[in-house]
Amino acid sequence: MNPNGNSPETQERTILEQINSLKREDETLYNILAVDVWALAKTMDEFHPGFWAAFMKNREKALKRFIAESVKNKPKDDERPPFLR
Repeated sequence: MNPNGNSPETQERTILEQINSLKREDETLYNILAVDVWALAKTMDEFHPGFWAAFMKNREKALKRFIAESVKNKPKDDERPPFLR
C-alpha cells in the first residue's frame, strides 16, 4: 500500500481508465471537428461551386511547399542512415 491507501494495482487500473477516457474524448472531438469541416465545405461549395476542389488544390501546393522548406532547413546529421536524413 502507498500513502493514499491504494494498492499499486488499483492505481494502475485508475490511470489506465483515465488514459482510455482521454482517448475516447479525443476521438469524439476529432469526429465532431470532422463533421464541422465537412459542413463548412459543403456550405461553401453551395455558395461557390468548386470551392472544395480549389481548397484541396491549394492545400496540396502548401503541403508540398512546407515539406520542401522543412527538408531544406533540416540540420544535417551524418550519423543517421541516408534514408532517414
